[in-house]
Amino acid sequence: MKTRKLGRTGIEISTMGIGGMSFSNFYGPTDEAESFAILDAAMAAGVNHLDTSNIYGMGRSETVIGAYLAARGAEARDFFSIATKASITKHPDTGARFYDNSAEHLNSELDKSLVKMGVEQIDLFYVHRREAARPIEEVTETLAAMVQAGKIRSFGFSEIAPTSLRRAAAVHPVAAVQSEYSLSTRSPEMGLVQACGEIGTSLVAFSPVGRSLLTDHPLSAAQVKDLPFLAGNERFQEPNFSANIARTDRFRALAAEMGVSAAGLAIAWLISRGEQVIPIPGTRSAVHFAELVQGIDFDLGADDLARIDAVLPIGWAHGDRYNVDQWDGPEKYC
Repeated sequence: MKTRKLGRTGIEISTMGIGGMSFSNFYGPTDEAESFAILDAAMAAGVNHLDTSNIYGMGRSETVIGAYLAARGAEARDFFSIATKASITKHPDTGARFYDNSAEHLNSELDKSLVKMGVEQIDLFYVHRREAARPIEEVTETLAAMVQAGKIRSFGFSEIAPTSLRRAAAVHPVAAVQSEYSLSTRSPEMGLVQACGEIGTSLVAFSPVGRSLLTDHPLSAAQVKDLPFLAGNERFQEPNFSANIARTDRFRALAAEMGVSAAGLAIAWLISRGEQVIPIPGTRSAVHFAELVQGIDFDLGADDLARIDAVLPIGWAHGDRYNVDQWDGPEKYC
């Protein structure tokens, strides 16, 4: 398995990881047996980076991972490099969502995650969303103290701007920034990819297959209706959805010509973006996982990249990647 460095930590992780959101019911119903099958397939393939969060399925993803590690024993615990996140929470009285980057909240949530997954240390701990009113320098100091205490090996931030990354990195090395990045969402190329490369921070790319649009089996309109997040997402609402399916049909045809799954080609494209880029696709199927793994060893030359750009040029997608409510939290920078 090809590996990449996690920032400047010295930690080696597989070139592609696994996103644990799909171990909850976010993208459709799943069960523990199927999640276990995916993790078994990951171990067999050498894919050792596992990404989750305390809020995926309101803790279900972490619980499933913990059950898997308990069932498979020390071999699995030693194999996986685990990342999780915290800071998104709800007001106890109103239920309103907000972000808490305080030391008290982050430490409390981390402790809960350690218990749910049955591990003594997290390899990579993210602040899931920035609390706008709290200086990122203060938050970075909190995270650095966690490293010093041995509770985490490294830390990062999710969905922050390049300017925020530079401010944090001036306090302590930042191992990773997580951001949506794919052939359908290329905004990280307007500063974040470059900043990560300059600073020595990994860019962990979530939704690398465009929430199914960049696969051989995109979700159907009927499936989308049953998934609250996608049903409210502009790219999956008509007429945008039909336009995006039609456009990505060209990509599926190109992948078939090149002898690889569409998902594998989307992963290979991301891997080609730079040594700092690490995609973390999620899936509810071990069969689909095998399609994603194809991209790890599918090297792309200049002619291949030009063919991909011809069918999916930058800016091709119809609709924004988030709606107004979904944009609450991520930092816009371009």
